[in-house]
Amino acid sequence: MNINMDCSDLTKISRFKTREVFVGDIGIGADNPIRLQSMTTTDTMDTNSSVEQIVRMIQSGCEIVRLTAPSIKEAKNLYEIKNKLLQKGYTTPLVADIHFTPNAALEAAKIVEKVRINPGNFSDRKKFKIYQYSTKSYLEELKRIEEKFFPLIDICKKNKTVLRIGTNHGSLSDRIMSQYGDTPMGMVESALEFVRICEKYAYHDIILSMKSSNPIIMVQAYRMLVHKMKQENMNYPIHLGVTEAGEGDDARIKSALGIGSLLVDGIGDTIRVSLTEPPENEIPVGKQILSYIKQIEKHSIILKESINPFIFSRRKTYNITNIGHTNAPVVITDFSDKKEITYSDLNNIGYNYSEELDKWNISDTASDYIFIGDNNFNFNKPGPLKIIYNYKTWTLHEKGYPLLTVQEYLKNIKLSKEINFISIYLDDLSKDLLKKISKDQSIVLIICTNNINSLCDHRKIFIEFINNQVKSPVVIRKNYNIFSREKLQIHASIDFGALFLDGLGDGIFISNKRNFNNKKINQLEFDILQATRTRISKTEYISCPSCGRTQFDLESTTAKIRKATSHLKGLKIGIMGCIVNGPGEMADADYGYVGTGKNKISLYKKKEMVKSNIDTKDALCELIQLIKDHGDWVNP
Repeated sequence: MNINMDCSDLTKISRFKTREVFVGDIGIGADNPIRLQSMTTTDTMDTNSSVEQIVRMIQSGCEIVRLTAPSIKEAKNLYEIKNKLLQKGYTTPLVADIHFTPNAALEAAKIVEKVRINPGNFSDRKKFKIYQYSTKSYLEELKRIEEKFFPLIDICKKNKTVLRIGTNHGSLSDRIMSQYGDTPMGMVESALEFVRICEKYAYHDIILSMKSSNPIIMVQAYRMLVHKMKQENMNYPIHLGVTEAGEGDDARIKSALGIGSLLVDGIGDTIRVSLTEPPENEIPVGKQILSYIKQIEKHSIILKESINPFIFSRRKTYNITNIGHTNAPVVITDFSDKKEITYSDLNNIGYNYSEELDKWNISDTASDYIFIGDNNFNFNKPGPLKIIYNYKTWTLHEKGYPLLTVQEYLKNIKLSKEINFISIYLDDLSKDLLKKISKDQSIVLIICTNNINSLCDHRKIFIEFINNQVKSPVVIRKNYNIFSREKLQIHASIDFGALFLDGLGDGIFISNKRNFNNKKINQLEFDILQATRTRISKTEYISCPSCGRTQFDLESTTAKIRKATSHLKGLKIGIMGCIVNGPGEMADADYGYVGTGKNKISLYKKKEMVKSNIDTKDALCELIQLIKDHGDWVNP
């Protein structure tokens, strides 16, 4: 089933036109630039530390600053923080982050320029219970919400305070869960319940967000939000972010592909990259994402076609050895520029040779194929590793597999009986070619592009394959020419991640002319697949950025847990600073480590709390024991 998104063309960057909302003097939406924001990690009651951190954030390029206000006392102290910033000459708008405490929101709305509420816990206490609602009882629930919510709307209108209604996948109310389940539609409806109440009272200074630690869910929810807004004649600005992204490379990749995929769809008016690091580290990542979107947005070609943007469904393909069908996407490494391939080269891509044992040790991030062009391979290769040659070189010995141009393939010349790789560009897609490959179950297509906006070309090629019933597996390839590791990381995460999040792609093939260490490129390829949850090769950490609600050192704790558990491939571990999102996000994690008080931790198995109020000094050992008790522990 094809569904038109209504908000943008999947092969053209055309920003969804939202209304303009002013947060202080900062315009968001309409024709304003996409704004960068972040959140403090200090205790909001510590005025001086908060001000000092906010200044560092502003100096790094942060345009809007959010602080937590878990109770009325923190909300009131926002006045002191704002006043000190004004004394220093800083007028950057402030946002109060509210959970569970409507009274704190009422205080904050009189002081700061914007208040963020979570519709999942503003008027509800989550009990993880499923209820049956009649039409009458559901309407009564909405009436209860309205009574609790109206005083905040009234104050915001009087003070010209903006409201962000920010849904978190991990904290949907029991009411929403009962009606819609743990779905993108549930996330959207959670926010729209509150938006409709705002509109009833003619209040429109609203910004919306749909955050999840799972980029697939996040992308689907934002797309569904725009679709539903169009249906209900709404056009509120949209705040983008992948929540609980974690730290280090994994967090940057997950954030880039989640946020970048939506910006390419034309969705988003302000962004926040959430890292379990100092907040000033988030801004450079956001800048890189926005810079790349700006670079590619004018290099797209209109094609009025679409895939289903709301449901993840992997494109149906043949199974060819280990490629396509239900196989995880393969990883191909480019060694075509090396005249001689060594044991060290293979060590860089996950194959470590022990001379003493005459044995290859193979890691979970070992490349599946290497492309060596016209070069030779002069020693016994590891058994699982497969080699691809340029076609003419392959014909000399018929070892490994050939890579053909379209012209070579159409000549009906001798082919491999197992796999034939064909390199295809958008301009190659003739009727004759599409007809031939649609009947050939021996080929794997490597789709290439010279377009700056590679995502546009790649999507158009996929759509042509879908429309012409081509079921050959597809490896996505792009050649970069980038010096900076960070820039390559961001660009590739957007270019490849957006496709894998839509179920497009059976392999990944990244090359870089700047002589990048293949070890780094190989790791980047696996990290992109991990972030899109299409191939799991290591432990995944769902870790929130620290904030004033966190009562233990989240950065050092995350590092400690990662060090002890990073060998547990496929396991998802949530590390949450506080109770706000902790229990909910545990639904997407196998195990949870959640702050519940000053240096106190509770441990979860999925949604269920199994141990509470553990001292932080004992919590890691208790977490490991919990994993062992459930049979998920293996010795490193």
